[in-house]
Amino acid sequence: MSVSAKKMVYASLFLALALFLPFLTGQIPEIGSMLSPMHLPALLCGFVCGWPWGLAMGFMAPLFRTLCFGMPPFATALAMAFELAAYGAFSGLLYRLLPKKVGYLYVSLIGAMIGGRLVWGAVQAVITGVAGTAFGLQAFWMGAVANAIPGIICQIVLVPLLVLALGKAGLLPDAPVRSRTASPDTAQGRA
Repeated sequence: MSVSAKKMVYASLFLALALFLPFLTGQIPEIGSMLSPMHLPALLCGFVCGWPWGLAMGFMAPLFRTLCFGMPPFATALAMAFELAAYGAFSGLLYRLLPKKVGYLYVSLIGAMIGGRLVWGAVQAVITGVAGTAFGLQAFWMGAVANAIPGIICQIVLVPLLVLALGKAGLLPDAPVRSRTASPDTAQGRA
């Protein structure tokens, strides 16, 4: 299978996860907003598939979920679409540009998380401004950080572990292909 086909399959899987994971927390909306289940697939898609796929999947997921299931409400989904697109784009771009070491994996993740939250705040300010309400620094802090601490912790723990596990399993589409041929020593009978 080509690298592009693998990325399309992975991006589709991440989109499906983004649609499904909120059902796990949907009965208690406060838990859903704290854990931010749609953020995980968007961040992972950027790391695994690259920034263009992460951006596209992240943007589509909340809007598609609103169209299919009526949740989140459209204004919330619109702000989330830009936020998740930023997560996917920043995680993929930073991961591509920085060295492939564990420390830089965390730098990429935290950079993406900060960038996505700033994008969410900007879009939320525009949406609330159009609606004639204020969106100040306190509302941004509560929505982007204070209420999301459990989700932030979950992302910092799970995303690197999953990316590293996928890399070790050879399931990252851009990972170097391992040769399945015999090594020179075994080919010459010197095993």
